[in-house]
Amino acid sequence: MTDETIDVTPRRRPVQARSRERVNVILAHAAAIFQEHGVDATSMSAIARGSDMSLASLYRYFPNKAAIVHAVAEQHVEKMETALRERLPELGLNEAVDVLLDQFYEFYRTEPAYSAIWSGIEAMPELRELDLRELYSNARDLDAKLKQECPHIPGDRRWTASVLLPRSAGTILRLAATLPEDEGRRMVDELKCMAGAYVRELIR
Repeated sequence: MTDETIDVTPRRRPVQARSRERVNVILAHAAAIFQEHGVDATSMSAIARGSDMSLASLYRYFPNKAAIVHAVAEQHVEKMETALRERLPELGLNEAVDVLLDQFYEFYRTEPAYSAIWSGIEAMPELRELDLRELYSNARDLDAKLKQECPHIPGDRRWTASVLLPRSAGTILRLAATLPEDEGRRMVDELKCMAGAYVRELIR
């Protein structure tokens, strides 16, 4: 999709409400096209047509397709981080495993273009950086939860677990989201067993 030299910085940072709305329209239409046709098969021209704007106008907002992919991926990350921070404080640790895995699996399956974009993460260095940012953000939230509820866990083990759990679960959930629904659901059920056993051993 891209290489190390491609700039994915938007050309315009929307300040006014109208500009922000225009950017959101672009990203929503781009996500729908990515979902239907895949990232590689989508052109800037197709995104411009879908957004009901000229190609020149689209380029005033984004320098290339990689920048649009990155912006849609950022929206995914922000939504997931918000969901985690809303739910984690209200859940016990054992309960959190099942609830959050179900919630994120549903997000991965239904969020427009999620699989289309994140399946190409290895080909886009900027997505790898975003993925790591999300991982460590989630790990800090989980570490704080563990520290509060299980102060007996040594700090180094607590942090390792806080990185390991979201990374391993996220990898399996992304795979499950690409499978037929029944097969994906079976994989998530097995993931719950595996993660739940680890959490129970961790906090005992």
